[in-house]
Amino acid sequence: MKDLSEIMRQAQQMQARLAEAQQKMELVQAEGTAGAGLVRVRLRGKGELEALSVDPSLMVPGEAEILEDLIKAAHADARRRLDEAVSEAMREATGGLAGMMPGFKLPF
Repeated sequence: MKDLSEIMRQAQQMQARLAEAQQKMELVQAEGTAGAGLVRVRLRGKGELEALSVDPSLMVPGEAEILEDLIKAAHADARRRLDEAVSEAMREATGGLAGMMPGFKLPF
């Protein structure tokens, strides 16, 4: 059985790596697109909307529903990419530990 001080040292190391990963998550950005790039959404960190770009050709009176759908699709694409980037950052920070414990999701 491992010594209690060794377990505590490892827990402190894990805590430091998690704190570092959370800081890195704030810097992560992901861009999603829809309509062949006519709508672009950029998210950062924990999902904050950083930028939205809509091609002027989509701003047609009476066709707001199409534009709304494209914005939603671009946001969903960006969110998926952001989630993947954050998961990768957490895997790197934890050395794959989170994947070894089913149901254990990081960050808390």
